[in-house]
Amino acid sequence: MIPLTARDRRVLLLGSHQGVGDGYTVPANVPGEAYGSCSFANEASRPMANKMLPLAQLAGVFAFGAARRLWSVRAFERAPAPTLTDRQRDCALWAARGKSDWDTSCILGLSEETVARHIRDGCERYGVNKRTLLAIRALFDRTLTFTDIFRR
Repeated sequence: MIPLTARDRRVLLLGSHQGVGDGYTVPANVPGEAYGSCSFANEASRPMANKMLPLAQLAGVFAFGAARRLWSVRAFERAPAPTLTDRQRDCALWAARGKSDWDTSCILGLSEETVARHIRDGCERYGVNKRTLLAIRALFDRTLTFTDIFRR
């Protein structure tokens, strides 16, 4: 998507000589703050599996958030970490697994409106406005783990 410079080509060639193959870079930018990226690569003989791209995206965003947290420790020290109720955590977990409110309602035996409310309330506690960000913040404070989400 971005034209490669001569330096980019040299770095890729060096990586290729070291056995690095296809990869994926997750860019991260918060307006008015630092920007960064997180890159993932496979061995030269293994193509990048498309099914792993959402995991790379999630891990990249999580890594950038962790770096921001380390960079600005003072901001996190002032504010106590929010906590989710058990049901908010359950709903956030299924959202992180890619389930809709309707899917989650069937899994947990709740109404779709109740699931939506738990997601909305969880987002409010973390000060975010997207269910993906709710999952990321829950990963941040260890309310959820990658093992929980991917069942490994």
